[in-house]
Amino acid sequence: MNADFAWMHRLIPEGIVVLTALAVLAVDLLGARKSPRLTGLLASLGCVAAGAWLTRPQDYGTSAMLALTPLTQLLKLVLLALTVFTVMISLHIKFTRHVGEYFALLLLAAVGLMLLVSSENLLMIFVALELLSLSLYVMTAFNKESLASAEAALKYFLFGGMAAAFTLFGISLIYGITGEIQLGPVAQKLAGAHEPILYVALVMTLTGFAFKLAAAPFHFWAPDTYQGAPTPIAAFIASASKVGSFFVLGRILLAGFAFQHGNAAFHAMAPGWLPIVAVLAVVSMVLGNVAALVQSSVKRLLAYSAIAHAGYALLALTANEGRALPALLFYVITYGCAVLGAFAVVNVVESSAGRDHLTDFAGFARRSPLLSFCMLVFVLSLAGIPPLSGFFGKFYIFTAAAAGAPNLGLLWLVIVAIAASAVSLYYYLQVLKQIYAGEARSRPEAALPPFSAQLAIVVLAAIVIALGCAPDLLLGRITDAIQLSTF
Repeated sequence: MNADFAWMHRLIPEGIVVLTALAVLAVDLLGARKSPRLTGLLASLGCVAAGAWLTRPQDYGTSAMLALTPLTQLLKLVLLALTVFTVMISLHIKFTRHVGEYFALLLLAAVGLMLLVSSENLLMIFVALELLSLSLYVMTAFNKESLASAEAALKYFLFGGMAAAFTLFGISLIYGITGEIQLGPVAQKLAGAHEPILYVALVMTLTGFAFKLAAAPFHFWAPDTYQGAPTPIAAFIASASKVGSFFVLGRILLAGFAFQHGNAAFHAMAPGWLPIVAVLAVVSMVLGNVAALVQSSVKRLLAYSAIAHAGYALLALTANEGRALPALLFYVITYGCAVLGAFAVVNVVESSAGRDHLTDFAGFARRSPLLSFCMLVFVLSLAGIPPLSGFFGKFYIFTAAAAGAPNLGLLWLVIVAIAASAVSLYYYLQVLKQIYAGEARSRPEAALPPFSAQLAIVVLAAIVIALGCAPDLLLGRITDAIQLSTF
């Protein structure tokens, strides 16, 4: 196949999603503005069509900027699935009349994520990351009737712009040192290099990604953004955005900085990215879980929980061996499913109560037993309780990290993570206490959400249970895809 055609052929799924975004805008312009069902259905069909194309036999390979491998193929399917679930919980939109623009921006954010996981070029990584970020900034401010939404978007934009500056500065330094922007050649040029400017580039790049991932102490935007943004958008930021961003960070560190890992083992610290990642992980786990203890807003609670989970995910990278990437991807994918489902249930409660306080969940089990059970599944998975997927995700990360250094040198990190997980049980159980034991204040019974939202919640709960009982359904595919990919 001609090289230029092969490059374009590998972009067909992204092209399908872009064309769908344009079609959604056209349908909205022609009169579907007041009914999100048609535009939402069209957006979902576009994602399904792109996913169907990805399941065909593929012409794997690497072009100048993008790579299509079994691993990127799997991740694109996951991202498209999370996007469809986000569309499904958004079909009863009440926060805006501009439905077409909303779904178009959501699809463009998905395109940014698909390009992000395919990128092996530092410049393309930055461009894809900004396409994702700009779409999310606008969607965060979509609720024009809420000052909190505008404030959240402003904070997200300002901190995101700062993160972009750090990332671009780090990339420019890497290019200045190596003269390369492809991850493979960058790693070869950096082998054995120990210039001080290299560590500056490493710190700048990690700082930029720490902002994007809401890892402490670069998390300041996350609580306000999660609380102020429309709930489906907060769900997308917490799930799909995290999957793509953590993967590309793992690719940069494990492939681009493969020879500058250093050592984070107790009594054996050595300069490199491992000590930085270890510190970010510890601070995120401790601060996120402690701050979540005093939250009365469930969305804000989930925001601080997301900060803590960013710490757990970073812990996987400290393994720095063959188990690091499988552990990271399994964890962020299962976390994405659980947190998306949790936000979907919050969206149901918020739609009827007008708020997302803990007390608004009181008696929810009597109003909606099925959705309450699903919330039970999501919350216990986030807490790491067996036999749900969150337990196995944490177990695999902890064992990979413990074996990541000789003589259990990273055991101190695992101990901190286990202690932080124990702390998280308190605030997760507070949510369940309100749902199952709280006394509801008198208010008219709220109508159940549309069938699409209920179906999305139930399917996500089933996925969380299935991946906990049979983790190899996903972990085996991830491991096989990594072995078949040039990473």
